Amino acid sequence: MAIGPDVTGLREADRAHLTMYVGGMGAKGANFYNRVVSEYGWAAEAEKVQDLYLAGHRAEAAAALPDDLLEATSLIGDAAYVRDRLQAFVEQGVTVLQVAPAGPQPLDDLRALAEIVHGL
Repeated sequence: MAIGPDVTGLREADRAHLTMYVGGMGAKGANFYNRVVSEYGWAAEAEKVQDLYLAGHRAEAAAALPDDLLEATSLIGDAAYVRDRLQAFVEQGVTVLQVAPAGPQPLDDLRALAEIVHGL
């Protein structure tokens, strides 16, 4: 989660983190996160990221992570975008949200998120 106008830059900051989970959290065939990403519809991409990561090609693995996967699995954008995404979660019945701040000002992002949540 990160709140700010530089969506591309903020998502890129999260790329290495997500790449590690999809590519390196467990052995081939035993990575929960890789399996989840596959079930979300990115099976070929998840396999490629994992193969590259486990072969030691971390930069290439990160580059192979689809931008739309980063968007779908994060709350990164300006305040209006984050508010819209949270509202959609509420409408789908989400009652608990776990976030990990990914921006350069994590406390500011958490404060902004709290304000958005209280406004829903």
